[in-house]
Amino acid sequence: MSDPTPPPGATDVDDDLRSIHLDQFLAHPPAKVWRAITDPGLMARWLMPNDFKPVVGHRFTYTTKPMEAVGFDGIVRCEVLEVVRERLLRISWRGGRNADWTVTWRLEPEGTGTRLFLDHEGFDPDDATQQLSRRIMGSGWRSGHFRAIAAILDELPA
Repeated sequence: MSDPTPPPGATDVDDDLRSIHLDQFLAHPPAKVWRAITDPGLMARWLMPNDFKPVVGHRFTYTTKPMEAVGFDGIVRCEVLEVVRERLLRISWRGGRNADWTVTWRLEPEGTGTRLFLDHEGFDPDDATQQLSRRIMGSGWRSGHFRAIAAILDELPA
């Protein structure tokens, strides 16, 4: 079970039932953080195997273990909606029962590092399955994925 405590430097707002909003300071320049979040091989290490390309309109999938209890077949169908190199990546995220979300990563230079913002939006506040997904995914983004990105960044050459 993952540690629900945010990694050092992470903040989040948890009272919005429609969204997950998190941010994390990473002691690496935006170009390096951009590489970690857009290189398909690196992305597979911190998120899921994929056929991602940072090109607006590119349709791709993430693949992971199915979760039959919530109607998830293990495939997340996505499309790249917006790309601003070293600043912003926005994708659609569809999978499971009625999941039609948007995930946005924003990078802002901060001192000698980068603040990485994550917005995962579009959860239905009246759908119990989506709210369960929101809680599980919020914990995963916070305690798993941000930590994994930080570890990958520490391994990458400057």
